[in-house]
Amino acid sequence: MSENSFLDRLRAGLSRTRENLLGSLGPIFQGQRSAELLARLEAALLAADVGPEETRRIRRVLEEKLPARCSWEELLGAVERALLGELKGAERVFSWPSGLGVLLFVGVNGSGKTTTVAKVGKWARSQGRKPLLVAADTFRAAAIEQLQELGGALGVEVVAHKPGADPGAVVHDALAHARVAGYDMVLVDTAGRLQTKRPLMEELGKVRRVVEKMMGRPPDERILVVDATVGQNAVSQAQLFHEAVGLTGLVVTKLDGTARGGAILPVVRALGLPILWLGVGKELDDLAPFRAEEFVRALLRG
Repeated sequence: MSENSFLDRLRAGLSRTRENLLGSLGPIFQGQRSAELLARLEAALLAADVGPEETRRIRRVLEEKLPARCSWEELLGAVERALLGELKGAERVFSWPSGLGVLLFVGVNGSGKTTTVAKVGKWARSQGRKPLLVAADTFRAAAIEQLQELGGALGVEVVAHKPGADPGAVVHDALAHARVAGYDMVLVDTAGRLQTKRPLMEELGKVRRVVEKMMGRPPDERILVVDATVGQNAVSQAQLFHEAVGLTGLVVTKLDGTARGGAILPVVRALGLPILWLGVGKELDDLAPFRAEEFVRALLRG
């Protein structure tokens, strides 16, 4: 997918969030910064799951920076700058590890994690890399089959064991194979663990330790795949996965059609984690690096 096509999908995907944010402001806007206007905006931000602390900060910025008499364009510009302020530090260009790189993907069932692993694999291929996919979600046969099907569609090898196998053993064998077969990127799909199930989170930590033992370092990236439609629940998910593996970044999925696209702000602020990629659909091309200005512009202006 070309960059312009992805931006078009992003704009379309954020349309519901945008309509909820701005739809209630137009009818009452009268060319001035009124208490009613700010209250409406505050309610709309909360409905978009921007988060109460973030919403209060945005309102304070508007109270301080937006002129008492203003145009609609000035209002949009002020909101845009306030949102970008909340996303400060959220953008990080992915840098390729030297030698054999290891990316560990975590997240709850239904977040789009397995598909995201394949999408990143395709993106890596487009960057001239040689990725290997690893089916370490051994608890669900369907997850293994899904990754194998996606890998087959991409022409990318998938290392997998039988359902119920030890995920650490799968990762061990995959890393050993990657070294001898000349791969330079290993993408590990882990089980979609419910964040409330402590034994499963502990096993996720074990997978990380297998990588540390074989590579002499932790996985180069420990990436949480976040479903944008879960809203504020993404914050608690991120915190618990962070405790288990020490997250380094996020992929935000399912931005196509959600009215809760603002949820990425509290996640970023709560953990100080950057967003590496955005996903806006199920196709393997529906992935692009996160750019804060593009996201905010798509959110507010379409």
